[in-house]
Amino acid sequence: METSNVGKTIGALLLGAVVGGAIGVLFAPDKGSRTRRRLMEKGEDITDSMKEKFNDFIEEIKEEVETVKEKAKEYMADGESKGKTEKHKAL
Repeated sequence: METSNVGKTIGALLLGAVVGGAIGVLFAPDKGSRTRRRLMEKGEDITDSMKEKFNDFIEEIKEEVETVKEKAKEYMADGESKGKTEKHKAL
C-alpha cells in the first residue's frame, strides 16, 4: 500500500510540473518558434525525469520482492525444522 501512495505522489508531482512548465512557457513573451523549442526542451527534461523516477520505483519494487522472497524462504525453513522436531517428539 505504501508503494502505491509513493507512485501516486510522484505521478501528481510530475503532472504538476508538466502543467506548470507548459503554462509558464506559453505565457512568456517570446516568439512562437522559440516558445515551441522551449516547450520541446521542457518536455524532454520532464520525460527524462519521469523515466528516472519510474526506474527508481521499479528498483524499489524489485528490492521489496526480494525481501519478501527471503522472508518466505526463512519461514518455510523454520516451519520444516519445527515440523521435523515435532515428528521426532511424537515418535
